[in-house]
Amino acid sequence: MKISKYPSAVPAVPWGSRENFRCICTLASRYPFLRTAVAGRSAMGRALMSLSFGAGERAGIFTAAHHANEWITAPALLRHVEALAARCAAGEAPARSLYARTRLVFLPLVNPDGADLVNGTLAEGPQLDRAREIAAAYPAVPFPSGWKANIAGTDLNLQYPAGWEEAKRIKFAQGWTGPAPRDFVGPAPLRARESRALCRLTERLRPRAALALHTQGEVIYWQYRGYAPPGAQALAAGMAAASGYALDTVPDESANAGYKDWVIDALDAPAFTMECGLGESPLPLAQLEAISAAVEGACAALEAYIATA
Repeated sequence: MKISKYPSAVPAVPWGSRENFRCICTLASRYPFLRTAVAGRSAMGRALMSLSFGAGERAGIFTAAHHANEWITAPALLRHVEALAARCAAGEAPARSLYARTRLVFLPLVNPDGADLVNGTLAEGPQLDRAREIAAAYPAVPFPSGWKANIAGTDLNLQYPAGWEEAKRIKFAQGWTGPAPRDFVGPAPLRARESRALCRLTERLRPRAALALHTQGEVIYWQYRGYAPPGAQALAAGMAAASGYALDTVPDESANAGYKDWVIDALDAPAFTMECGLGESPLPLAQLEAISAAVEGACAALEAYIATA
C-alpha cells in the first residue's frame, strides 16, 4: 500500500466531541470525495457528524461510541476511514472500485455528550450537575468512568423497538428504573435524540449491512433472538477471521433493544455488534492500535460484502 503524504488525522488521545469534530473536518479537507453531514443532534444539541465514502447505490452504515466510556471505538473507526480514503486517493484499484459501487456512512461518535463527561471535558453547568446527581444514586458505578448512558441518563443501545419491552422488564428487575449511568432503557423506544437520529439515518439509507462498535470482549454478535438474515453467518465468520475476534451469542440480559437487534428485526439486513478490546471500559489508549487493526479487518470484510450483495 502506498503511504499517505499526510500525518494521521486521528491522534491517540481521549476522544470527545471536540476531537471528533476536528478529525472529521481534517479528513474531509484532505480527501474532498469524503462528504460530511449532520445525522441529528445529541441531548445537549451537539451535531452527530458523519462521513460518507462512495458514489454507488449499495449502502452500509458503520457506527461507534454508542456508550460514553467506550469512546476508544470512535478513533478506531476513523482510522479505518482515513486508511480507506488514503488508498482511494492513491489510485488503488480495490478502493476505487469500492467507491464506485458503494455508499458507506460512518458515524463514529453516537454519544458525544457522554464521551465528554467520561473524559472530563464537559463544561460546568446544569447538564454536568444533573449527571452528578444521577450518579450519586448509583454509588457502585464509578463516576465518571463507569458512565455509559447519554448525558440524560438513558442507555442509547437500549432504545430501539426490537424487544424493548423485554429489555425494560429485565433492566427494571435489576434496579435500573430511572435515569442512570447505564442500563436505563428510557421511558419509551427512540425517546433519546441520539438513538432516534441513528434510527432515521438507517431507515433512509436502507443499508445492506450495519456495524456497531462497542467494548469489550473481542467478540462479534450477529444474531437477534437466534435469527440472522440470509448470508449473515458466513459474513460474520469472515469478519471474525479478518479481525481475530470470536463469534458469540449475546447474553440474555443484553439481547434486546440494541441497534444491531433493530436492524436485523426491522430491516432484515445483516447487522453486527463488535466488542473491541479486553479489560474494563474505558479501555486504555495502549489498546488503540490493536483495536484499530481488528476494526480494519472487520470493516474490510463487511465492505466487500456490501459491494457485491
